[in-house]
Amino acid sequence: MITRRKFIGLAGATALLALSGCSTAGTNPSDDAIPEPEPESTANAAENERSAKGDDAMARSTLIAYFSCTGTTERIAGIIEEATGAGTFRIVPQQPYTEADLAYYTGGRADQEQNDPSARPAITGRIEDMADCDTIILGYPIWHGQAPRIIDTFLESYDLAGKAVLPFCTSHSSGLGSSASSLHALAPEARWLEGRRFGADASSAEVEDWLAASDIAVAGATSVPASFDLKTRQVTLNDGLAMPTNGLGTYSLKGQTCTDSIAAALAAGVRLIDTAYMYGNEAEVGRAIRESDVPRDEVFVITKLYPSQFANAAAAIDEALAKLDIGYVDMMLLHHPGAGQVEAYQAMEAARSEGRIRSLGLSCFYVDELRDFLPRVSVMPALVQNEMHPYYQDSDVVDFIHGQDIVLQAWYPLGGRGHNAELLSDPTLAAIAADHGVSIPQVILRWNLQRGVVVIPGSSNPAHIREDASVYDFELSDAEMARIAALNRDEKHDWY
Repeated sequence: MITRRKFIGLAGATALLALSGCSTAGTNPSDDAIPEPEPESTANAAENERSAKGDDAMARSTLIAYFSCTGTTERIAGIIEEATGAGTFRIVPQQPYTEADLAYYTGGRADQEQNDPSARPAITGRIEDMADCDTIILGYPIWHGQAPRIIDTFLESYDLAGKAVLPFCTSHSSGLGSSASSLHALAPEARWLEGRRFGADASSAEVEDWLAASDIAVAGATSVPASFDLKTRQVTLNDGLAMPTNGLGTYSLKGQTCTDSIAAALAAGVRLIDTAYMYGNEAEVGRAIRESDVPRDEVFVITKLYPSQFANAAAAIDEALAKLDIGYVDMMLLHHPGAGQVEAYQAMEAARSEGRIRSLGLSCFYVDELRDFLPRVSVMPALVQNEMHPYYQDSDVVDFIHGQDIVLQAWYPLGGRGHNAELLSDPTLAAIAADHGVSIPQVILRWNLQRGVVVIPGSSNPAHIREDASVYDFELSDAEMARIAALNRDEKHDWY
């Protein structure tokens, strides 16, 4: 399997294969000059085969395969890899090209191959699971106006029938020209898409915009639940309840600051409030809701049981209801996995059947935890609440949770605990925010919403609370979503 991270396919269940070729800067000033070879133009067959097979058994539909001499096309392939999360296969000639081989218009090896339509330079290594790949992004340099003959070898080495092929070339100024159409005959049963030329100085944004325009899904792209409606600003849970898509997190809010913040949120139209036993503010949350002019049935309140409460969950549920004193809890979560979690959840199920809790969920549960937990309970959780921000996107977990018909909610959507300063000054986010005339926090929250993820940013500043709630009058483009997806670092900011 060819994989390094996650494989994301082209919309419509197609996938991606990219060949990255040589730089076009050579000894001859011609636009399509053959380049000087890069120092490491060879790789042993075992290593290439290992890269092609990858490190895990994740099914994939996207591949980047590239041939590179000086690194120009390799750099573009790297940008595509970052943007799509696809794996790579470097096309390595069995007989490496020397500097003399690549000298332009000298009658050397490369000149001879380009002048010989039957030339097929041998390739080191092989992709063993090409059948799993649905789309091919085919990249190459322009040599004498065409793709190097080693690309012909590659195309003829596999059955590409039914696969989408998206070509790109690297060149100083020459476009794809007839090079793409010349390759069509080598894979006539493939579905060839319109390609693009990139210069040596092509930016990541330029490449990502091209991917988005070509309808290529990007790393971090996730399936959005059909019940997630940004027009109504609500998502329908799997138990039939409607929940707002944005809310206020109350972690660290205490006393009068907490009640004032909730009052500001309700005044700004926020109708989802998140609290927890461990926050120590359930009483303040309840008081703010009781004292507001907003009808109780219009406010969706979430609280949580901490693992230290699991051993006597029934009493903990009673305590939460008493502290909140708002009649019922809209949703109760297990705050973390812990000893006795199934029994605690069963106590929540019982309270739900009595009408004291309307909906159930989990917090800080990921794929392994969910696979262990879900078969052991009777009521499917309606929501999972996890850390989620541009530096920690966890797209595999998002897709898994959505695939279980469970809504995902993001805590720390703006970074959290000493990490938000860097995130809120990120230059990519700043540029996108400037283009829309909004703030960086608004861009981040909107990004999550467009991924089908509910957001609960926390703040005690009324202006920030209003700003965080004002994320429905602009929309991020596919290209902008791709640029944000490329920011992922798998950088978790809290312990669980």
